[in-house]
Amino acid sequence: MRIVFMGTPDFAVPTLVEIVGSGHEVVAVYSRAPAAGGRRGLDLVPSPVHRAAERLGIPVLTPSTLRGEEAVTTFAGHEADVAVVVAYGRLLPQAILDLPRLGCLNLHASLLPRWRGAAPIQRAIMAGDMETGIAVMKMEAGLDTGPVGLVERVAIGPDMTAGELHDRLMITGGDLIGRALAALERGALGFTPQPEAGVTYAAKIEKGETRIDWRQPARDVHNHIRGLAPFPGAWFELDGARVKVLRSTLAGEARREGAMSGEVLDDGLAIACGAGAVRLVEVQKAGGRAMAAAEFLRGAGSMKGRILA
Repeated sequence: MRIVFMGTPDFAVPTLVEIVGSGHEVVAVYSRAPAAGGRRGLDLVPSPVHRAAERLGIPVLTPSTLRGEEAVTTFAGHEADVAVVVAYGRLLPQAILDLPRLGCLNLHASLLPRWRGAAPIQRAIMAGDMETGIAVMKMEAGLDTGPVGLVERVAIGPDMTAGELHDRLMITGGDLIGRALAALERGALGFTPQPEAGVTYAAKIEKGETRIDWRQPARDVHNHIRGLAPFPGAWFELDGARVKVLRSTLAGEARREGAMSGEVLDDGLAIACGAGAVRLVEVQKAGGRAMAAAEFLRGAGSMKGRILA
């Protein structure tokens, strides 16, 4: 089939590679425009999908908008059978959605209708979900409201981070799109409307919610940490400097009666929470590299009894 692919981050790259490897003709790739980056932030750096498309010899378009006659005319000129959208970063207007002969498919990293929106991987972990998945949806004008064609479920381990889940779903998604396109090509891909019950929204992660609140129950603190790891990273303050926590685990056995929230309970970095305790496993000082808790303590010395802000 003739396919237009639309995506931007690393998450979308395996899906593009899978589509090309399956023998489909990707006639164009749409991605976000190159952004400032490089060592001094002065160079314009293409997105991961942009770079992958160039390696594959596929023309790349980076329009600032898909609205307007010019954008619609350009898209129509691709004469695509289907568009595949994976974390593109722009909403598609109805005029674009209507152009491909077989519609537009979106790969979304959740069990729709749970966690529609921008940050489904992080929000699923932060909420303590034990299962999530990835879905192939036929796109509509609404935010992740379209009918679902295929779903792959994925268990969320008790200490799994958002980064680990991202990588798992990234690979699973490429395989799922491959199966969806094969079924679509032979007219065998059916779609089921999303139920009205169970809708939740995965709002974009804001900087103001990344600081750890030790007053919360240990399980909530642990879910907060792993849901934001490795980026943007949950953090606490020590001696006026931020320290990110990249990995933690529950440590209920270390809880001591009368301990203050945020108090370091032992020399293994068990931290008292509003109820229970968490143990910090991997941390990162501002401007430094990630390190195991033991290495961090070798530099910081005993912290038992200190209160983390």
